[in-house]
Amino acid sequence: MSAKNFPGYVPNAHDTQEDWDAVSDNPEWTDEEIANARPFAEVFPEMTAALRRGRGRQKALTAIRLDAETLAAFRATGPGWQSRMGEILREAAKRWG
Repeated sequence: MSAKNFPGYVPNAHDTQEDWDAVSDNPEWTDEEIANARPFAEVFPEMTAALRRGRGRQKALTAIRLDAETLAAFRATGPGWQSRMGEILREAAKRWG
């Protein structure tokens, strides 16, 4: 296949035409595939729930000074530590508000 078959291809240092051809094959769905298709929320319910939890909340970028021990404790909880910290602060703000 050539670039004229995939007009989105732009030669560059990272992707060759062969790379593009290897990933650009997107065949049309058959009638059977369309009939068997299921909604995203049905196939990935936990992912859908996670997306809904974050919906409606706007986040603001800010700078805050924390002691190193507190920061290390949150980071040690692994990925998602910033969200967990935000949840704890949100609950504390409700109690103080």
